[in-house]
Amino acid sequence: MGGGDLTVPTDTTQRLAALRALMQQNEPNLDAYLVPSEDQHGSEYLAECDERRAFITGFTGSAGTAVILRDSAMLFTDGRYFLQASRQMDSNWTLMKWGLPDVPSWQEYLTKNLSAKSRIGFDPNLISIGDANDLEKDLKERESVLVPTSNLVDKVWGNDRPPRPSNEVFILEEKYSGKSSKDKIAQLREELEKKKASATVISQLDEIAWLFNLRGSDIPYNPVFFAYAAVSKSSAALFIDEKKLNKEARDALSADGVEIKPYESVVEHLRANPLCADTEKVLVGKRTSLAIISAVGKDKTIVERAPVTDSKSIKNETEIEGFRQSHIRDGAALAKYFSWLEKQLQAGATINESEGADQLEHYRKQLDLFMGLSFPTISSTGPNGAIIHYQPDPKNCDTIQKDALYLCDSGAQFKDGTTDVTRTWHFGEPKAEEVRAFTRVLQGHISIDTAIIPPETTGFTIDAFARRALWQDGLDYRHGTGHGVGHFLNVHEGPQGIGKRIAYNDSHLKEGMTLSNEPGYYADGKYGIRIESIVVVKKVETPNRFGDVDYLGFERVTMCPIQRKLIDKSLLNPEELKWVNAYHKEVLDKVGPLLDSKHEDDIRAKAWLERECKPL
Repeated sequence: MGGGDLTVPTDTTQRLAALRALMQQNEPNLDAYLVPSEDQHGSEYLAECDERRAFITGFTGSAGTAVILRDSAMLFTDGRYFLQASRQMDSNWTLMKWGLPDVPSWQEYLTKNLSAKSRIGFDPNLISIGDANDLEKDLKERESVLVPTSNLVDKVWGNDRPPRPSNEVFILEEKYSGKSSKDKIAQLREELEKKKASATVISQLDEIAWLFNLRGSDIPYNPVFFAYAAVSKSSAALFIDEKKLNKEARDALSADGVEIKPYESVVEHLRANPLCADTEKVLVGKRTSLAIISAVGKDKTIVERAPVTDSKSIKNETEIEGFRQSHIRDGAALAKYFSWLEKQLQAGATINESEGADQLEHYRKQLDLFMGLSFPTISSTGPNGAIIHYQPDPKNCDTIQKDALYLCDSGAQFKDGTTDVTRTWHFGEPKAEEVRAFTRVLQGHISIDTAIIPPETTGFTIDAFARRALWQDGLDYRHGTGHGVGHFLNVHEGPQGIGKRIAYNDSHLKEGMTLSNEPGYYADGKYGIRIESIVVVKKVETPNRFGDVDYLGFERVTMCPIQRKLIDKSLLNPEELKWVNAYHKEVLDKVGPLLDSKHEDDIRAKAWLERECKPL
């Protein structure tokens, strides 16, 4: 999920020279300048105007932090993006492969590698209070300091920087959300009281959209809008460009007693209008910016995971049913696309990766309640599949090869749910190496899908389940095993997730959470394999109830076959074989009826589905 031309590095020489000239002025007189990926709301995916790190580095992936010194520049990113970053950045940059042995994080680099008494500049709107506090503490030992500045990258970007989007904001009806915004605000106030807080400021865009049952389109693929929110015991305010709100949205906010304030006024307003008495506290999330915290008053804040974060992550019955139904519909579009692509390639047609992605979007657009894609489609043939978040450039991408693995990671936004699915196909005769690796990935996928876990289990605890079969062959992958998924919201949602980073140990998996299950394997320069489905955490029946507690498992909602000819049946144990056949029967039973028309696409897709869902 990161675009741009992956083959031609961006020339950043002039941009870096201009930035360094600003750094070396008497004020601020900086030794280093920090450019994070996130915007002022801590967003992973950005509006074009906020893609500052991409502008200054040339690297367009969704995760990474740039550190510019007077004579060098570094980009810190994780294993998902090593290959992409190395291709997109020019010789001005050093790629710091965070996560590998002896490679520091950007925080460690600033606090341990820079000279003593260094001055490190940053935009306080773009750095979280947690990062700021940790850095200030660690820098003190070296007598170095953080220096808040206006955004220097914006000054270099100048008039070429795109304007901030201001798209329409609309209501998500309760028949899709399952709970009124009035009830959500009341629940939030109850949670604040439990935490001995009198108010909260909300910065994260998906949390604001969820709380008020509103949706927008300011950030591509994410149905959110630029806003802040402040909720106290007796008042609620939404900081937003009021022109964006359609009449129904304005009326709904008014009915719920929500005041509308200008978006740009949030810092000034919070500074001039305290949310509570001096003796009371304001709760803010860990990703809240230093600028917002400073406006509220550091000594008046409680910084911890925001109540809305947890409430949003646990889906209600309406939302869960929406996930089920949207994934079944999505399965019909996937069957049409993969059967179409197979037919085209077998007929000798030339289809490039971007054209394939466009055809899949064409089929999704025909579905009920479709609102757009949930991220740019990763349509990758052969070696491109090894670039974990590859995105084909329509002007310069490869032709899909019949005799190479094809990895397609795609998803859609529907009013009743968000989809994210990866399947890997071979339209010719796969090599034994590819089949074995694919089967090992599948075994990891099945291991997560069938896991039964006690309550208070974290995604960190179960990550090894997905890797065990790969480890048997000396294989692994450099990304998490699963991320949370929003309900007609961001395709990446916290706090839930599955992975080997210690951060995944901070949140227990709870009934109603939605996650991806996506182990993979990537052979650089050759191919990539990933199998991804969305699952819902559910209570399960067990023969015993040790500790007198309910145990948890997963309900899969993604409905798309897993290619039979890529499975080495001899590697599967009886339970795994049973799982594959049961899953394919479920896919055929649920998706098949949606392909019963006499239309050519349906006839072809139904025949393909029946073939791919035959028992092994």
